[in-house]
Amino acid sequence: MIYDTHFDDLRRYLIFRSGDQDLSVDIAQDVFMKVWTKKIEIASGNIKSLLFKIATDEFMNHIRKKKVEKEYIESVNLRWIREPDNSDDLLEKKVLFQKALNQLPEKQKTALLMNKMQGLTYKEIAEVLNLSQKAIEKRIGLALKSLKQNLNQR
Repeated sequence: MIYDTHFDDLRRYLIFRSGDQDLSVDIAQDVFMKVWTKKIEIASGNIKSLLFKIATDEFMNHIRKKKVEKEYIESVNLRWIREPDNSDDLLEKKVLFQKALNQLPEKQKTALLMNKMQGLTYKEIAEVLNLSQKAIEKRIGLALKSLKQNLNQR
């Protein structure tokens, strides 16, 4: 009943925020799944406000994740992986990247590798490391910034 009543309003709100219909549907569905899996009590207040709050949080999490992914791609400059002109050059760049990665503090390197290599979300990493999601976001952001600086110096 809640889904039927509020889904279209939630989806329209997310389309307005993102401009992407597919993303809006995905996030709206995630919101209702979160309400379902967390067994949120619907009779305790204004469910519509709660749904929109969850949708806003989910959308902002998506934006943050995309920003970090973009920074990572820019910092590593993955173009050379797609179009290697020389296998020796590729090997040299891999070595430089590995050195830059090894210079990171262990906490940053761990969070970054869990996210980029294992594909874990910030929330999943936070649960595994028993930290807040904000702490994970900060660690990964600092790691990407350091990688970018180290790779640009070479």
